[in-house]
Amino acid sequence: MNQSLRERLDETIALREEGRAKQDMVILNEARTQLIKMSEEDPQNAEINYQIGIAHDNSGFTKEAITYYVKAIDQGLSGSDLERCLLGLGSSYRLLGQYDKAVETLHKGVTHFPDHRGLQIFYSIALYNKGRYKEAMEIALMNLMETTNDEKLQYFKKGITFYAQHLDETWDD
Repeated sequence: MNQSLRERLDETIALREEGRAKQDMVILNEARTQLIKMSEEDPQNAEINYQIGIAHDNSGFTKEAITYYVKAIDQGLSGSDLERCLLGLGSSYRLLGQYDKAVETLHKGVTHFPDHRGLQIFYSIALYNKGRYKEAMEIALMNLMETTNDEKLQYFKKGITFYAQHLDETWDD
């Protein structure tokens, strides 16, 4: 990517982030328009296509975002952009009721990026949507217990962590 396109992309990403933070559709539409123009200049650029996906997602155009997320992944998106792209793609599938694709995509995400808590939680939500309640609860509870500073929860950490992995079990005296 040439310097000029890189600079424009960075400026447009900042604009998109501003629009997202303010929930300003005018700003988001401007960012999306600029990104689409950049894609016309460099249609094989995975990062640009990924950013178009985010811009569509941020604007409420979930179905359209999927096309760009998939294209970016197919074009070899990697690193932290791939991490976020898999989350966006998986959550978009889930939002549209495409639970099998959501579980598959988010599972790929947690497999490649096991420390990404956002991916784990969205994966647990998709598992819930598929009726896989035990797995969903285990992931959610484990994330809660690994991240909370709440003293009352921490007091019960051992028990909650154990029960998270044994939700269907009971014990008789």
